[in-house]
Amino acid sequence: MSPSNGARRAAVAAAIATIASTGAARPALAEPDAKIVERAQGYKQPALDFLKRMVDQDSGSGDEAGLVKVADLAIAELTALGAKVETQAPAEGGKGKNVIATLEGSGGAKILMMAHLDTVFREGDAAKRPFRIDGARAYGPGVMDDKGGIAIGTYALKILKNLDFKGFGRITLLLNSSEEIGSPGARKLIEEQAKAHDLVLNLEPGRAADGLVISRKGSGKAIVTVKGKSSHAGVAPEKGRNAATELAHQTLQVGKLGDKEKGTTVNVTVLKAGTAANIIPEDAEATADVRVAVTEEFDRVERDLKTAAETKLVPETVVTTRLERNFPPMAKNPATDGLAEKAQAIYGELGKKLTLESSGGAADASIAAGVGTPTIDGLGVVGGEIHTPTEYAEVESVVPRLYLLTRLVMEVGAGK
Repeated sequence: MSPSNGARRAAVAAAIATIASTGAARPALAEPDAKIVERAQGYKQPALDFLKRMVDQDSGSGDEAGLVKVADLAIAELTALGAKVETQAPAEGGKGKNVIATLEGSGGAKILMMAHLDTVFREGDAAKRPFRIDGARAYGPGVMDDKGGIAIGTYALKILKNLDFKGFGRITLLLNSSEEIGSPGARKLIEEQAKAHDLVLNLEPGRAADGLVISRKGSGKAIVTVKGKSSHAGVAPEKGRNAATELAHQTLQVGKLGDKEKGTTVNVTVLKAGTAANIIPEDAEATADVRVAVTEEFDRVERDLKTAAETKLVPETVVTTRLERNFPPMAKNPATDGLAEKAQAIYGELGKKLTLESSGGAADASIAAGVGTPTIDGLGVVGGEIHTPTEYAEVESVVPRLYLLTRLVMEVGAGK
């Protein structure tokens, strides 16, 4: 990043943080912008039609063909609105293609919006459970996570183009094809783009209570492996060194490594041991999910894992541990608080109120925040039952969320 870019980003972050400390974004409710409301209402059905086309196409994280097809659907929409669209092959571990769409403005803040193309669902799920609207809710694989976010981001850009609003330096919409598996195919790209922009608006789903996410825990995996010695379980069990028994002991120790006061959780989730009922197992392995609110807790858990491994129950077994770090924490900070205050004031123009929430789940917002760029999350469509066959999006959240994202971009883009 050039010094001028760094200075500009610091100035933007400081201005946003000032809002949280002074309460500048909390005056009496203003009237909504009628032009934006009108356009958001007019784009509601086209946005839902676009969402239907995406939902009806499988795009699980490992589905190469499906991911490409959904990316192409997004590219067609973004190209039609006049964005410069580029694609990037994902790094190792990703499938499909990442999409980078850019609109250049006349000056002001550089804004990165992010969403993801992949879902947790399997090939064939879209055919089994195609997009449908039942009452006030839309259903289908990935309807809220995160195809609803792509629709909101794309149609907010359409509103800005329709209004001929250019009061920003640059807006980039980044669509990642591997978020649901930890973004291995886009992590470097996200970091580069976040560093090149002044703030990040992540389009993960809005919470069921109509909320934004202002902080997230970091995620990782603790792996404990035990090497023992096999023998016949009935004839000569004493000659063996039972790796499963030692792993059970280690599992109990690992389960105590969380810290409630610091928001750290360590939960053993996968156990593997043994090949046959009549053989003392020689090998065993446990995997634990690790979530931390502050980066330092990753270091502490890593140290304590090694210390715990030194206390063994079964002699002559070898215990090894490692900690694999995935997403860093997205910590609450003054700049994020300032963005939340802006968003709250804008939503208030519609007579609505946002809940401001923290999440134990990780997302690409954590990667962006990890390089120091002010980031706020949960700006996509509102919904619930995430990652389940009954995942849904609230149809009536489309217009308010289009309004919120459009107005937020206009405010922060112009440096207000």
